[in-house]
Amino acid sequence: MADSPLITAQKPSHRSRVTNGSVLLQNVDGRSGWARRMRDLMALHLSDLGGEGAVSVAQQSIVRRIATLTVELERMEERFATEGEADTKFLDLYSRTSGNLRRLLEAIGLTRRARDVTPALSTCIEGRLT
Repeated sequence: MADSPLITAQKPSHRSRVTNGSVLLQNVDGRSGWARRMRDLMALHLSDLGGEGAVSVAQQSIVRRIATLTVELERMEERFATEGEADTKFLDLYSRTSGNLRRLLEAIGLTRRARDVTPALSTCIEGRLT
């Protein structure tokens, strides 16, 4: 549209602290166990995808939701373990949340990749493994 203003990039100082990465959530103490675990999971998933610089903002958003669901599923598992059983209400919630987590993981394309354990030629020559 000719009448609409152009969208311009904001200065980093005008972005939210969440966007800048200085806080995980507004008004939440990032030192809690929940927040630390979520941050750890986000970092692990982003690493699997090639690092933060290799993923789009949409993928980062999906990773954030994956981390949130994972932390909450872990909390439910802890509850099941400490109570010695899972009641049907929480088991249903756990099952539905697990399915949503699987769909989010599929959306970002996480697949199991075999790791190459073959030694490099330079290692064979240096270590005299020839």
